[in-house]
Amino acid sequence: MAPKIALIGNPNVGKSTLFNYITGLKQRVGNYPGTTVEKRIAKIKVKGKDFTIYDFPGTYSLYPKSADEEIVFDVLSQPQHPDFPDKVVVIGSPSNLKRSLVLYQQVRDMGLPVIFVLNMVDQAAAKNIKIQEKEIELFTGEKLIQTAARSGKGVDELLARFSRDFPVFQENYEIPANYAPAVQEIKEKLNLTRDYIAWQILAQGRNSFLAVQDFNFLKTLQEKHKIISARLQVKETIDRNELLDPIVNKSIISPKSDKPDLNEKLDQIFTHPVLGYIIFFGILILAFQAIYSWAELPMNYIDGLFAFFQNEIGTLLGDSPLAQLISNGLIPGIGGVVIFIPQIFILILFLLILEESGYMSRVVFLMDKWMKPFGLSGKSVVPLMSGAACAIPGIMAARNIENTKERLITILVTPFMTCSARLPIYAILIALVIPKTKIGFFNLQGLVLMGLYLIGIIAALLFAFVLKKRISSPYKSYLVMEMPDYKIPHWKNILLGLIEKVSAFVFGAGKIILSVSILLWAMGSWGFSETYQNAEQIVEVQATQNAWNETEKEHHLESLKLEHSLLGNIGHFIEPFFKPLGYDWKISIGVLSSFTAREVFVGTMATIYSLGSETEDENTIIQRMKAEKRPDGTPVFSLATGVSLMVFYAFAMQCLSTLAIVQRETRTWKWPLIQFVMMSSFAYLMAYLSYQFFS
Repeated sequence: MAPKIALIGNPNVGKSTLFNYITGLKQRVGNYPGTTVEKRIAKIKVKGKDFTIYDFPGTYSLYPKSADEEIVFDVLSQPQHPDFPDKVVVIGSPSNLKRSLVLYQQVRDMGLPVIFVLNMVDQAAAKNIKIQEKEIELFTGEKLIQTAARSGKGVDELLARFSRDFPVFQENYEIPANYAPAVQEIKEKLNLTRDYIAWQILAQGRNSFLAVQDFNFLKTLQEKHKIISARLQVKETIDRNELLDPIVNKSIISPKSDKPDLNEKLDQIFTHPVLGYIIFFGILILAFQAIYSWAELPMNYIDGLFAFFQNEIGTLLGDSPLAQLISNGLIPGIGGVVIFIPQIFILILFLLILEESGYMSRVVFLMDKWMKPFGLSGKSVVPLMSGAACAIPGIMAARNIENTKERLITILVTPFMTCSARLPIYAILIALVIPKTKIGFFNLQGLVLMGLYLIGIIAALLFAFVLKKRISSPYKSYLVMEMPDYKIPHWKNILLGLIEKVSAFVFGAGKIILSVSILLWAMGSWGFSETYQNAEQIVEVQATQNAWNETEKEHHLESLKLEHSLLGNIGHFIEPFFKPLGYDWKISIGVLSSFTAREVFVGTMATIYSLGSETEDENTIIQRMKAEKRPDGTPVFSLATGVSLMVFYAFAMQCLSTLAIVQRETRTWKWPLIQFVMMSSFAYLMAYLSYQFFS
């Protein structure tokens, strides 16, 4: 069996860049069992010998402040864990050597085979920082391997080191005498061989990696000895820093200068209390314009390509049920997944460039104080703003948020942001029910559209504030972060990141989208009533009576079949539920069918009203919808109904793709279902109030 080697290090030490350099395109992404924490794994071969390399989440120490950090200790402390490594490589950087050595000390005191590697030595050289490797080697007892992952310097030496045994050290940390009895009790209870692992369990005070009876024993023990976990963590941190201070002072010699370096000069611009925000929002505008404009051409091409396949295969295979399934179910379902790839690709590209360049840390610093009162993070800004294009890449962008509570809240409220899929609905409904009048210099229709965007933002912040009170987290959120150096993004990291995240969407959420799309198509394509079975004869008689041409006859046939299909029957069934909002059975079908994607509502309305969306212009569509009457002679699309629909779509979770990506990101159906119920209930309530107010 190939030895498992874990790469562990603080954030911003170039650990993932080193992993990417070593593994290339061989890596795969999964999740640690029972968690939403990503793990990256790759199998490599060095001089004929196989190794499995793990890129562990970045952590400052073995005392976690997030779920990502928590997984490091949980895996390293459990030999029975499926990802427990045979060897550990702790990676540090010259800019924060002491913190890296603290983590290295903790790992080796656990009794794991471990070596220390100093990465980013090229950046240290560029700053004229001198590294006295002999001082570090005296501490580690090993020849120091120095690497520059971006250029590959020292990587061959590291790979060659994998084949030899890693040293296992005696415990170095001296347990304070007043805690020794409690440590001994834990060792005996949990059958531990090392004092330091028992000390860690006592200092962590968590239950995620302990059986219920063991955790109960731990709490009883803490109460018995009056132990507060945080005090043990502080004690260890102070002890280790006192030991390491003289070592680090001798190991790293930095040039003395009163002049600010390039990073400090750039920070004066990018974190400026005024200019910093202007630059950030300028970058956001550029990103969203790119998502809209750059993605338009490939999305149109993909749309046209799948339409071509649909027509060609439909013609080739005929009208058999299998042919209909392939041409009208399978191909559009796949197309509904693939068409999002350009938007996701562009957004992820921007995010990776900002992250790789070091700028993203400055964004977090700028926005954190504005987001914190709502239970969000400074890193929540990018996902929320991305939601203005599409919630799917926005939700995926929330992966950059380490705190699990803030990440979850961001995921749950991002769909409130007005995405591009809502625009076709708003355009039709505003044209239907809002007059083209002026209010001063402003067009009323434009003001209504702007208002719909604003209520989406307000709803996102309102629900974030509510969720902040309702969702618990074992971790308090503090903005304690290191500002990495600015650097030119590394193309290999960008490429691997794009492949990883786009693939995750296509193969993760895609299979859910595809299966449900096929189900909804089937419901709209079959019916068992007599009217459905005889639809062609019925429409043929009507066509003769009304002198319809072939196009009109075809659209009336589609409308009749849809009304009496399984989906249509459901529309009639749910009509009483939507009637308080001002919707008849036809609008109810539109609302139901748009569950796959909001913009489907317009196409569904066109089919139901025999509007011929491919052959008739928008003005004709609007005029036909305006002319639609209820049995009592009143217009179906009154001001009250139109406003009710706009408000409903402003808040409702009418997007299968978004639910699928939320399920993938949270690794459970619990939160997508809560999100669906929460947003849909709020949408129903607000649409009802709007209809009653304008009626």
